[in-house]
Amino acid sequence: MPDYLTERSIGGRVAGVDEVGRGPLAGPVAACAVWLNPNKVDCALLSQLNDSKLVPKKRREALSQKLTNLPKEQLRYSIGLACVAEIDQMNILQATMLAMQRAYSGISSVVDSIIVDGNKTPGVSCSALAIVGGDRKSLSIAAASIMAKVYRDSLMELLSKQFPEYGWDHNVGYGTKKHLAAIAKFGLTEHHRRSFCKKFL
Repeated sequence: MPDYLTERSIGGRVAGVDEVGRGPLAGPVAACAVWLNPNKVDCALLSQLNDSKLVPKKRREALSQKLTNLPKEQLRYSIGLACVAEIDQMNILQATMLAMQRAYSGISSVVDSIIVDGNKTPGVSCSALAIVGGDRKSLSIAAASIMAKVYRDSLMELLSKQFPEYGWDHNVGYGTKKHLAAIAKFGLTEHHRRSFCKKFL
């Protein structure tokens, strides 16, 4: 289970950063940066944090809501996005780094450093450490993982109301059979990543 040992070993205010949405055929890539104070956040809430992929959808949504509602002395967070046009223009890796930079910029004034899930760090104005599997090791990265996932899923559900044929309310843009069949039948939308959907062009 995630803990706060990495943050404590670094010292100061350390924000965890994670992204979601690198693999889908449609929609933006999203990142979240989270600073939390484990001395003030309820231990029962902290014990529920984990890699968003390991947390069921309803529990994920409830956790994200609780985290969002925490007072500023307990948690600060920021969401950053890179849109489909940016993904197609600069590639998904660079777009992911851009989303992370934007997430960091939203809380840069209140943190001293960041830790990032993965093996690469974005170019930011503070020290940054990459941690492979960080969303299963760090509480702040786990919180960022959950909040980024819930935010992006909600965005794709809203877009699905405009384009119901593609099933984004369930597949959140990933290339499921239903999604691929819809692209073949109805074509690409403005929210599809052309660089990921070349065979449909």
